[in-house]
Amino acid sequence: MSGIAAALLTEDRERLPALQSRLENTQAGQIVFSHCGFPSTPSDPILRQIQDAHAEVVLVDIDPHAEQRALNAIALLRSATEDLALFAMGEMSHPATIVASMRAGATEYLERNAPAEAIAEAFLRLSSSRIKNRASAGRARVFTVANAKGGAGATTVAVNTAIALQEAHGGVLLVDFAPMGHCALHLNMRPAFGVYDALQNLHRLDTSLLEGLMTQCKGGLQLLAAPQQPFSLEPTAAELARLFDLLVSHFRYVVVDSSGRVDRTARLLCELSNAVLLVAQTDVVSLWSAGRMRPFLEEGAARDRVRLVLNRYKKIPGFSDEDVEKATDCRLLWKLPNNYQATAPAIDKGVPVTFQEGSDIGRSFRALSAIMAEAKVSAEGSLDLVYQQDKPDRDRKKPANGMLIPSLRAGQ
Repeated sequence: MSGIAAALLTEDRERLPALQSRLENTQAGQIVFSHCGFPSTPSDPILRQIQDAHAEVVLVDIDPHAEQRALNAIALLRSATEDLALFAMGEMSHPATIVASMRAGATEYLERNAPAEAIAEAFLRLSSSRIKNRASAGRARVFTVANAKGGAGATTVAVNTAIALQEAHGGVLLVDFAPMGHCALHLNMRPAFGVYDALQNLHRLDTSLLEGLMTQCKGGLQLLAAPQQPFSLEPTAAELARLFDLLVSHFRYVVVDSSGRVDRTARLLCELSNAVLLVAQTDVVSLWSAGRMRPFLEEGAARDRVRLVLNRYKKIPGFSDEDVEKATDCRLLWKLPNNYQATAPAIDKGVPVTFQEGSDIGRSFRALSAIMAEAKVSAEGSLDLVYQQDKPDRDRKKPANGMLIPSLRAGQ
């Protein structure tokens, strides 16, 4: 892959090389066209050159001493081209210019001397938006599964959800982003390559190479495995954006296992996702951790995407679903039954429970995947995931003592 195709427009000839250098340093964009000057009419050859170069985004440099020409150019680009992102680069100390550029059609407003990192993050937002737009058309939904704490069962949820989606819809990729991934172990696979190799070869990653890096599992599920040895995998925002932009163009569903990650990569994965499943159990430590993981994961662009999945669920007298949501400040999506007798041997043998006919937990994973596949997409790209089971329990009045965690301890 060569990154997002970008065009540069400025009226300052001396700034053009500096802008080109900063864009190249993002490692997320490829300069396909650059020009000193702005288009002035709908028939201006600059517009034709931008279209012929198949630019995906145009960066317009706004000179604080000649703002109007740049604003007119943005408006002209917006009216003359479709599906083209427009990034305005101007002074942050001029609020009127920021408002005017956004009204003219700019999708981003960056500091005029923004470093490469800020431009790369803007490219990440653009890629994330394109992923969500594909999802709104019924394709390329991205789900990230995270642990509230170690051992909560995120990998089990990610693997079995991916299998259930593959059985019902096909076109599913499971990506293991855990520091030491266990997805391959759950599937009894021995991958030769994986996500690390994809990130190392982003400059030449295409469909053919991607297929060579994946491992095909039973039922047609594809796996992009984690390194088989402990490894600190910390891709940049630009690298993740480039990788996922390719993945969502080749699969209907991408399920990401980010168990064990509490870092910037975990947040970036959430930003690139349509929904985040935060796996917890109904014990004090797990729910306490979930309440702190949710705001961490939602920081940035991942607002209202985190949903709670209770694994190994056991009913606690006096502790309702509403209490769980209040204790974690997170909306509950699903409750997976506690079936250790089926799940533990399935992991040991590398035969996930969703492959097993007749098990209650297998049926639960299939029902969860159906909700994930059928959920409507909001304008912001998040999914309208709503828990619909046990409504009477949710409506039940809270005990008089009103104490959440102490009630939970009593339930234990």
